[in-house]
Amino acid sequence: MFIVDSHCHLDSLDYEKLHSNVDEVIEKAKARGVKHLLSIGVALNRFQAMKTLLAHRDEVSFSCGVHPLDLAGETFDRQRLERYAKDEKVIAIGEIGLDYYYDQDRKNEQLDAFSQQIEVANQLNKPVIVHTRDAREDTIRLLRENHAEKCGGVIHCFTENLEFAKQALDLGFYISCSGIVTFKNAEEIRDVVRYVPADRLLVETDSPYLAPVPYRGKQNQPAYTREVCEYVAALKGVSAEEFALITTQNFERLFKINVL
Repeated sequence: MFIVDSHCHLDSLDYEKLHSNVDEVIEKAKARGVKHLLSIGVALNRFQAMKTLLAHRDEVSFSCGVHPLDLAGETFDRQRLERYAKDEKVIAIGEIGLDYYYDQDRKNEQLDAFSQQIEVANQLNKPVIVHTRDAREDTIRLLRENHAEKCGGVIHCFTENLEFAKQALDLGFYISCSGIVTFKNAEEIRDVVRYVPADRLLVETDSPYLAPVPYRGKQNQPAYTREVCEYVAALKGVSAEEFALITTQNFERLFKINVL
C-alpha cells in the first residue's frame, strides 16, 4: 500500500516526548504504508528552518505560504514568498486562506494576503492549499476573482457543507479528508465525502492536530493517515488498497509530482 499524507506540519511535532527526531516520524509512517509526506509551510519566517529539518528526506515535499492566523506574527512579504516558493521541493503555495473564527480583526489583511498568494501560485504554476473557517463566501469569491482555477488547489481538512464543496469542485479543486471525518459528530462531512468523486479526494493528517479515531485526543502523526485512508475508503465502498492508489494518483496529478 502507498499512502500520501497530503498535509502535515512536521516542524510542529513533539520531538521531546513522543518522537526522538523527524526521521523516526517518517519511518513510523512508512511502516504503515504512508510513504510520501507534504510538509506544510505556515509562515515565511519559519520556512528555512523547516527546509533545513527535512531537506535530507526524499519522501518529503514542501509547501510555502502564510497561514491567515500567522499574519499576526509577520508582515506579508510577497517577494520573499516568491523567492522561497521557486525552490524545486516546494510543490504548492500554502497553507493560505481565511479564518474569521479565530481572527476577525485582520479581515482586510487576510483578504489581501490570500489574493496575493493566489496570484503568486498562478505566476509559478503551483497549486494552492486552502484553509477556510467561517469564511465560506469570501473564500470562494477570492478563488474566483483571482482565477485560482488556473493553478488549481485543494480545500484542506474539509469541514464545510455540500454547497461549498460543489463550488470548489466547479473550480477544479480537490477536497482533502482529515481525521475529523472519523469523529462521531461529523456526519455532514461524511455526506460530502460520499458525494465527492473519488478522483477528487486526498487524505491527510494535519498532524500534530486532529488525530483520527481511535487516537482522538492524542497528538496526531503522519502514520495515522492510514486510519483516514481506510475510513474514507469504506465510505466510498472501495478497498483501502484501491483508495490509497486513487488518492496517491490524485496527489501526483494535482501537485505535478511523481511519488509512486
